[in-house]
Amino acid sequence: MAPTAIDPAAIKRARSLRRNMTEGECKLWSELKEFRRLYGLHVRRQAPIGPYVVDFVVHDKGIVIEVDGQHHFEPEGLARDRIRDAWLLEQGYRVLRYSTGELADSFDGCVEEILREVNVM
Repeated sequence: MAPTAIDPAAIKRARSLRRNMTEGECKLWSELKEFRRLYGLHVRRQAPIGPYVVDFVVHDKGIVIEVDGQHHFEPEGLARDRIRDAWLLEQGYRVLRYSTGELADSFDGCVEEILREVNVM
């Protein structure tokens, strides 16, 4: 979907989410925002893609990065994520998901996996 075709409500929601990022999202963003300087990769945070707002996206590589809190692991959240991931895949995006626990326990490992997925490592 072209940026000009993004629903104004999605843009408003994305701006709100940017102002209210979780601790895990903030920590990951502090690392991802350096990808442009270090690797020439532009990472966007809380970016609208179609009907969804994704936590982070590297459009050039077709990679979406999601930070999942506890509600994502309940049956309703899992079902929603499956539908969302399938839609994003149809649009040409691969979704990498990290739980807040994974980020807390193995932050460097998560960042290394992202670097591998965007073909930097």
